[in-house]
This record gives sequence, C-alpha cells and structure tokens, in this order.
Amino acid sequence: MVMQNKLNIANQIELNKAEEKISKQKAKLLFESGDIHRIEVGTFKGLAYIHAYLFDAIYEFAGKLRDVNIAKGNFRFASLMYLPQSLEHVSAMPQQTFEQIIEKYVEMNIAHPFREGNGRATRIWLDLMLKNEIQRVIDWNAVDKAEYLSAMERSVVKDVEIKHLLRAALTDKIDDRELFMKGIDISYYYEGYSEFKVEDL
Repeated sequence: MVMQNKLNIANQIELNKAEEKISKQKAKLLFESGDIHRIEVGTFKGLAYIHAYLFDAIYEFAGKLRDVNIAKGNFRFASLMYLPQSLEHVSAMPQQTFEQIIEKYVEMNIAHPFREGNGRATRIWLDLMLKNEIQRVIDWNAVDKAEYLSAMERSVVKDVEIKHLLRAALTDKIDDRELFMKGIDISYYYEGYSEFKVEDL
C-alpha cells in the first residue's frame, strides 16, 4: 500500500523518486539558505523542524509525531503510548561529548518519532549536535552502508560499535558545502534512495 501523499501518487516507485528528488532539493536549500542555523540543536523540536523542512511538500505528517506503532524486522520502535515521554527524555539528555551525542542519537533512533524519513532527518540532527558541541561532523562517505546499518541495529543493545564506526569518520570540515551535499546523498543511499545526486538538482 502506497503511503498517502500530497502529490497524489499511487505508484510506489514513482513516489520514491518524487520523495527523493523533492526532499534532496529541500536538504540543499536547508544548507544554502542558512536555515540550518535556525534549528534548535539536540531537541525533538529541532528534529521536527528538519523533518518538516525536508518532507512538507510530500506528506501531511511531515514534522508531526506518528500516530501508529512501527517496527523494523523484529524490532519495535517506541510505543505510541510512551512516545511523548521518550522524546522529552531524549531532548533532555546531555550532549557535551562525542559519547553523549551518539547515545542521544541512538535513543532518538529507538523513539523513531515519524511515519517515514526518520533516518534521513536524524542524521542531519546528529551532525548539528556534533558541529555545535565538539566542532566536528561525520564524513558519511567514510561510513560503509552495511557496517552502519548493522551497527545501528545492534546499538539498541550496545552502542560501542556505532560509536567506533562514527568516531573514525569525524572531520573538522564543519561548514564544507561539498561534504554536506555528499553526506545527504550517502544518507539517502543507506535508505535505498540513489536515483538523484543533490548537486544535480
């Protein structure tokens, strides 16, 4: 079943293409307009702003809490019943060090507040915390897809692996436009979207 969308697209492949194209254009705009500097860093409010910015032209639920329980494989994300409390808890978690920031990122992933687009919005949110707190960002080109996905899967139980993987990819090129744009392409590639390159849009 194709997710209801503002574009009235009833074909999943078409919707995936439109979603990738439009939201990548918005990610590019987020950086180039300077709107990225207006985001509240490390809170659910900031994450909701990113999500709405990327997906508002496509989905009614952009930036809004999901109203269904969701699971991936055998893992169930935070129950709807506890989602608001989970998000309050994550927003209040400390974010002064690399370890604290990754722990916060892992917890936000477990909360999974949106119907769709969680990973893509949350990776931007993560980089903003790193940039703000430790003057580093992740060079996503240096993070292997399979390693990242399996480390994130295991992070629910133990976050050592994801910390090790992301620490090795840290860079001080925090305002580098090319790094940001390539990072968006990689982030989408993790989720199976690789039809368009941000720079070509």
